[in-house]
Amino acid sequence: CAPPSGFEDYPGSVAHVADTLWSGDGLFLFTSSGGIYGPGDGEIVDEKSPIPDQNLASPRSLRLIKAENNVLDRKGGVLRLAGLYTLDRGAHNYWLERGDGTIKGSRNGIINLLHYDDAAGACVAALKAGKNVVDGKVFLISDGNHTTRGGICESALKSKRYHGMSMPTFEGAESSLKGKIYDGNWSNKALNWRPVHESFDQFMENS
Repeated sequence: CAPPSGFEDYPGSVAHVADTLWSGDGLFLFTSSGGIYGPGDGEIVDEKSPIPDQNLASPRSLRLIKAENNVLDRKGGVLRLAGLYTLDRGAHNYWLERGDGTIKGSRNGIINLLHYDDAAGACVAALKAGKNVVDGKVFLISDGNHTTRGGICESALKSKRYHGMSMPTFEGAESSLKGKIYDGNWSNKALNWRPVHESFDQFMENS
């Protein structure tokens, strides 16, 4: 679980770890990102949805695509995670507390989220599920309740932690690409997993 920044050859580093530190027993599990699907306009994506051609992918996505392929070629498993958050970490914290009061994207841009604890829980579920379920497969992990940039801020303002802070200004045009909606139902069933925090809004309302 290492971010693709800070490595000259991230895919090669992932392959090296698998080849030198994994005996082949148990599971080799790689946490990737749902951002690998690229921009969208409101369509639903799942584990089988195509990812951008390597000539069209962003540099960050291209590193993840190649790293995923290296893991899958070695019969490891890949968990594509939605945007991670805790009370104090995530886009909401930056937008409301540390940013300059403006957000470049549109208010209605779609965001898929997952609490850090649930990300860890999904990894544990994958390890428990075993090789027959996980080896050579991709899983899409989110809380199943997508929101928007505006929705993230509105939900966060319900928390005592962010009470009294101001709603930021959204600079993106409402007609811009909206993003994609994650459907991880197959992954949830395969891993016998479900999130403890069922939505970002529920978490913030109770925090």
